[in-house]
Amino acid sequence: MGVAFVHGTGNQTDAYNDYWTGDFVRSVMSGNGSRYTVVNCKFEEFMWTDPAAGCLAGQLTNFINAQGITSLNIITHSNGGNVVRWIMSNPTWDSRYPNIISKTRQVIALAPSSKGTPLADAVIDGNVFENVLGWILGYQSDAVQMQREADMAYYNANWLLGTSGRPSLPKTFKSVVGSDVESSPFDGDSYCGGYQYQVGLETTQNWLDGCSDGFLNCSSQAGAGSVWFYDTWRTSGDEPLSHHQSRRDCFNLDVIIRNDI
Repeated sequence: MGVAFVHGTGNQTDAYNDYWTGDFVRSVMSGNGSRYTVVNCKFEEFMWTDPAAGCLAGQLTNFINAQGITSLNIITHSNGGNVVRWIMSNPTWDSRYPNIISKTRQVIALAPSSKGTPLADAVIDGNVFENVLGWILGYQSDAVQMQREADMAYYNANWLLGTSGRPSLPKTFKSVVGSDVESSPFDGDSYCGGYQYQVGLETTQNWLDGCSDGFLNCSSQAGAGSVWFYDTWRTSGDEPLSHHQSRRDCFNLDVIIRNDI
């Protein structure tokens, strides 16, 4: 059994420390052996490109071959779920894809941007969100453009599997949905993962649905595959997970994933 951690939007060179943190990775892997890899790719590009899906396919293939992996758990976050879905939806695109699909046991998608976000439209249009969201999205990259709601509707209808009305994905793709953001300075839970991120996501949440993690509406996160659980169904203290906290060891999320794999 092996585990692959697949980051979201951005150009990562040290995702272990900069995206997931070692605390999260070590906790998830506790008792689950030592066979894991933390992917570092350029997910600033369109999902099908060589720096994105090509890079992911190469790193997963190397991990599978080097470690003799026959049962692969993929843990991904945000836009990483779209890149993984591209591989699972288009097995003839790249000769490496079929072996990755056959070895995959499941994909645990943490707050996946399966149906995009209106905030990506805002960043591309260059309005007030651009400065607020620079830390989480970047500025007007291909990946941000791809996550506009209309763009994702097109990709889901024509290239990606797993959404309503489309064929199912070949392997389990189950989502953890973040439903709210808490940023009270008097609430210790608001500091998990960094209080400053909670404040930023609380601001952007004002332009999203009532159910959102500050970056994605719940409907987007639940848009592909199946819903494993909404945050408050299973987290410690029934706490919500913001988009930032859903890649941190907050409110027992790491333990829930650990026990599942």
